[in-house]
Amino acid sequence: METQQEIDYKRIAASIEFLKNNFKNQPGLDEAAEHVHLSPFHFQRMFQQWAGVTPKRFLQYLSVEHAKAMLKNTGATLADTAFETGLSGTGRLHDLFVKVEGMTPGEYKNGGESLAINYSFAESPFGDLIVASTAKGICYMVFSEDDRDVAFNGLLRNYPNAKYTQIVDSIQQNALFIFNQDWSKLSQIKLHLKGTPFQLKVWETLLKVPAGGLTTYSSLAQHAGHAGASRAVGTAIGNNPVAFLIPCHRVIKSTGETGQYHWGAVRKQAIIGWEAVRALEENFNHAKS
Repeated sequence: METQQEIDYKRIAASIEFLKNNFKNQPGLDEAAEHVHLSPFHFQRMFQQWAGVTPKRFLQYLSVEHAKAMLKNTGATLADTAFETGLSGTGRLHDLFVKVEGMTPGEYKNGGESLAINYSFAESPFGDLIVASTAKGICYMVFSEDDRDVAFNGLLRNYPNAKYTQIVDSIQQNALFIFNQDWSKLSQIKLHLKGTPFQLKVWETLLKVPAGGLTTYSSLAQHAGHAGASRAVGTAIGNNPVAFLIPCHRVIKSTGETGQYHWGAVRKQAIIGWEAVRALEENFNHAKS
């Protein structure tokens, strides 16, 4: 006999399949709920718990992904793309792109053509980094694994047509102060991130985990307003484009195990230990004063 959890899972799987197959018709909440024999209120709550986003937001993601594929692979006009995506016009396509992607459809189609990005390579206690910035803030920072070409190509894939200048600017310098334990300058670090609203919310919640502190996937999901969506939160963490500054290394398993890390489990353990020691030193010095 099936458990209630298994029944709920099958309903959500069926609803996701329904939305994928019918997104061009832009089905409303009532229609999607009726497909799985639930009330709109119950369906919305259950869908958000399992998928981490509302049905409406999931439909928006499907629409944007389809539009992105058309713009990138077919050279379609914005009007044709809007029509084929089931949207009422280019204005709605524009609004949807800005809401989900953080950029306009024209900017996406041009691969960040109008974007000026400065980048440089830096050392840290945990290995070499590539750090990149726009006029608004840090847009990319990852451990380069001693291969600068591979590191730069990763940045290039995100913004293939941007204008790149290899130079250290003040935005990068402020960000790198964090490795000198100058945590008083954290307020000076600006980020310019591109992600879905769900990803941005998870990353914003991560920024509230204090240096030297830890949290779990389930706790982070709860504080992000998506209790029960630990898997979706884990995926958002894995897509973090800014190592260390967005502290995904501070998220561990509920069992106490440190778990995996995009840039290596050993590096994650080293960072956690390094932060813990410095947090203790800071507290001790503060108590003495």
